[in-house]
Amino acid sequence: MRLHSAPMSGNSYKVRLLLALLGKNYELIDYDTKGGGTHAPEFLENANPDGKIPVLEVEDGTMLPESGAILLYLAEGTPYLPEDKLEKAQVLRWMFFEQYSLLLYLSRPRLWRMREVEITPQKQAELEQYFEQGYRALSVIERHLSGRKFFVGESLTVADVALYAYPYLSPEGGYDLEHFPKVRTWLDRIAALPGYVPLR
Repeated sequence: MRLHSAPMSGNSYKVRLLLALLGKNYELIDYDTKGGGTHAPEFLENANPDGKIPVLEVEDGTMLPESGAILLYLAEGTPYLPEDKLEKAQVLRWMFFEQYSLLLYLSRPRLWRMREVEITPQKQAELEQYFEQGYRALSVIERHLSGRKFFVGESLTVADVALYAYPYLSPEGGYDLEHFPKVRTWLDRIAALPGYVPLR
C-alpha cells in the first residue's frame, strides 16, 4: 500500500495512526499542499480529482480518497470495527460527528496559524465563531466520555482514531483543554496504546 499524505495534515495523521496501530507496512508519499502539490495535473488525474489528501493506494492500484473511507477500509475485519450492526452504526455516528461538528472548527484556527494568515477584523469574527462551535463540540465529547474509556463499547474502535487527531492538535490552533479533563484523559489513553505514533 501507498499513502499519499501531507506531514502536518490532521486527516492524513488519522490514517497514519491507524496504520501504525494495526502494524501495517506501507509506503508514505508526502506532498507540499501549501505549494499546490495536490493540484498538479498528475495528482488530479491519477490520485484524486478533488485535489485533496489523504489518498490510500491499495495493492491493486485503486486510489481511495477521504480519510473516513480509508479508515473504514483499513478497519474492516479488525477489532477496530465492530461486527454488531448497532455498534457499527454508533462508530459511524461518531465519525460523522467528527467530520461535520468537530473537524472544521478545530482545524481552521490551526491551519491559519500554520500558514500565518493575516487576522483581519473579518477573520477575527470568523475565528470567534470557530472557537464557539469548537468548544461546543469538545463539550459534547466531554459529556459522552463521562464513565467511558472509549467512544463505542469497551475497547478502541476506528471512531476513536477518527476523533483523536483534531482535539490532539487543537492547542496548536489556540484551544485550551484545561476544562475538558475527560477529553485530556482520553487523549492520554490513546497516546499510551502500543504502536501509537505522534504527528511528528
